[in-house]
Amino acid sequence: MTKVLRRQALSIFKAALAAADPAAAVVRRLEGRDYSGFRHIYVVGAGKAGASMSRAAERVLGRRITAGLVNVKDGHVARLRRIELNECGHPVPDERGVAGAARIARMAESAGRDDLMLCLISGGASALLPLPAEPVTLEEKQAVTRLLLACGANIHEINAVRKHISRIKGGQLARLAHPAAVEALLLSDVIGDDLDVIGSGPTAPDASTFAAAAAILDRYAIRDRVPASIRDRIAAGFAGAIAETPKPGDAVFRRVRNTIVGSNRLALDAAAARARELGFRTLVLSSTIEGETREIARMHAAIAREIADSGQPVKPPACIITGGETTVTIRGEGLGGRNQEFALAAAIDLAGMQATVVLSAGTDGTDGPTDAAGAIADGDTLRRNPDAARYLEANDSYHYFHPLGDLVMTGPTNTNVADVRILLVGARA
Repeated sequence: MTKVLRRQALSIFKAALAAADPAAAVVRRLEGRDYSGFRHIYVVGAGKAGASMSRAAERVLGRRITAGLVNVKDGHVARLRRIELNECGHPVPDERGVAGAARIARMAESAGRDDLMLCLISGGASALLPLPAEPVTLEEKQAVTRLLLACGANIHEINAVRKHISRIKGGQLARLAHPAAVEALLLSDVIGDDLDVIGSGPTAPDASTFAAAAAILDRYAIRDRVPASIRDRIAAGFAGAIAETPKPGDAVFRRVRNTIVGSNRLALDAAAARARELGFRTLVLSSTIEGETREIARMHAAIAREIADSGQPVKPPACIITGGETTVTIRGEGLGGRNQEFALAAAIDLAGMQATVVLSAGTDGTDGPTDAAGAIADGDTLRRNPDAARYLEANDSYHYFHPLGDLVMTGPTNTNVADVRILLVGARA
């Protein structure tokens, strides 16, 4: 039965991926609209889904596009005619990203009142659109990014700091393009789908402040560890010596429209529909799961045991689906990502359970600095390799699952709407 459940879990995940197709979402938004009133149309943006979104924009707008440049993650590319894709580093930004972001900023500044800037933003845009505010350097921005990732800061916190050491995030791309019309199409990978958090909100009013950024550094006790230029800039902004990012009501947003064209919730709903087709009693528990990965894994394992023991919250055959984005506090020097760590931690608590499978994977096809989207585990996983606790302690989930053949490998999917977790509990014998 476990082999069947594994195949079904993968099928459910594939349904979630299909629903997250960014190209179809962009086409739906752009088709049938009149663009004859614009002298020039510029296409800019960043994100792991940038290639798919750009290809869809070219399909609809064709020769109407004057020029375009979108920063994408290495390997996440497609053949295009009018929009240039610039490959750069992720999750840690690199010089290629800075060069691309600078060109995007110049393109935005060149747009006039009779022009349209179409901005395509998807998951990963924060790291893929780096344009440090002077005197901050890329190396210093990389350092603070690594510090925030390692200490377990969530995406909202990381972006709040990024926006206040950037020239382009936090509504500042819209400021550069003003007074041109701006149409931003957003593929959301963040909990709550907040416009100012998706991609660090380059075209959205910014709710965060220099004071919030300073508080985050203090919360994780890293203020004294960040580069001096960043510490000084945030302190100066907190004191009012540096202008804030544009806020709601600012004139730069009068001709700006931000539209979410895809989200984690839509992917989860499609996964649930597939699970029901396969005969599972299905519950989408939440699309807003966040917190420490290991603790969230233990919660899922506890739900699995409750389903098996009491039939609550749903009777077997049961499927529990959750989404969102957890965080990993790095303790070891191994290789892995939050989804693989989730599967490994869950496998420890599920040990010995029959007819139970858990899958956790990122919709972008990559999990941390690995080539896997995630991993799949069941009640027999520890029987195949009992040394799970040591691998978990070393944050080395990749090397645990790889020899077992239990990594979920999709390759780049050219989309990104956060993570999908699938828990299956089969019917009692």
